[in-house]
Amino acid sequence: MKLYTYFRSSAAFRTRIALNLKGIVYESVAVDLRAAASAHRKPAFLAVNPQGLVPALEHDGSTIAQSLAIIEYLDETHPDPPLLPKSPADRAQVRAMALAIACDIHPLNNLRVLNYLRSPLGQDEDTVSAWYRHWIAEGFRGLEEDAKRVSGDRCHMFGTTITVADVCLVPQMYNARRFKCDVEPYPTLRAICAHLEFLPAFANAAPEAQPDGQ
Repeated sequence: MKLYTYFRSSAAFRTRIALNLKGIVYESVAVDLRAAASAHRKPAFLAVNPQGLVPALEHDGSTIAQSLAIIEYLDETHPDPPLLPKSPADRAQVRAMALAIACDIHPLNNLRVLNYLRSPLGQDEDTVSAWYRHWIAEGFRGLEEDAKRVSGDRCHMFGTTITVADVCLVPQMYNARRFKCDVEPYPTLRAICAHLEFLPAFANAAPEAQPDGQ
């Protein structure tokens, strides 16, 4: 497998976690999203993923974009350990929490959105940071209540095993702290992250552990 990634992309971060949890050896190809490089806008990468986004996964002659599509592909092709529960209702609950992050929080705070706020919209850094903190608070408020209801041990978002909801939470919490968001109101989410962040699959996927993050 070949993963096109960027060290600080939370979508790529969650994909790296899933690959590590599955014990899959993969080739990492860095795609520098920073303005000076803008490698994701170059023809070479657009030929891989016309969306111009990371991550993208190449495997067996196919290229898959979008982190949650990749993670579910990995779960179907490498089912041990499973990242989704067995029952349809439980699977839906886990997917709902993962999507709350991947669809409601992350896109609003994506690098390209923040850069668009800066230019051409002309917003200063204080305004951009306030935007980021607002959407983290909006999303984490509901996730905190979800986790209180369905976490079985305050170490996992659902039940007592790692699911795709955990895979999505840790990168989002990492970014929240990076942007100095107040995470004190979310003790359940913080407790879950405190357990997960030091597990090898999560720690080895962290931005600072990536070759392009050095």
